[in-house]
Amino acid sequence: MSATVVPLPPKSSSETVDFLRRMASMVSGRNGEMLLRAAALIESLAQRAMSAERLYHETQEENARHVELREAAELASDAMVGQIEALRAQLADVTAAAATERAAFDAERGKLLGLMQDAESHIRKLATELESLRASVDSFNETAVSVPIEVLRLARTQFDYLASGFARKGDVISQTMSEIGGFAIDEALTAKKTADKS
Repeated sequence: MSATVVPLPPKSSSETVDFLRRMASMVSGRNGEMLLRAAALIESLAQRAMSAERLYHETQEENARHVELREAAELASDAMVGQIEALRAQLADVTAAAATERAAFDAERGKLLGLMQDAESHIRKLATELESLRASVDSFNETAVSVPIEVLRLARTQFDYLASGFARKGDVISQTMSEIGGFAIDEALTAKKTADKS
């Protein structure tokens, strides 16, 4: 509960003190002493009242400063809370985006691993077929007959044409067989050139 401070009227206490002292000088004995004590007491109380009033005003100013500081601190606190909430939302967005990207990466990685395993399986199958074709070519070479070089060159062109046609259709096995046939003709032509030079 706050007290209401009423400022003392100017000069009222000093006039009263002066009056009491004049009266004390006119009255002798105990009454004069009591008037002087009353004047001293009034002076002391007036001093205390002025000190209390000054202290009250200082306290009021200090309280006003504290209120301003508290309001500024509350504004700063509200601003910081807003920034923290914005940063939390931003962090949540970044975390969600990172999780989405990670999931997409894992899915793509799984797909690529599956493709790689399919490719490895296909390569093994083709290697087996190539070995089989080589065995067929080797057994064919054992029973080979003489063919004119022009016929071999024409057959080589035919194998290239077949290989490109099978490649367009996506028939890897037939394309590989055509390329192997072309390579076999190349080896025969190379062997012929080497034999002619020596």
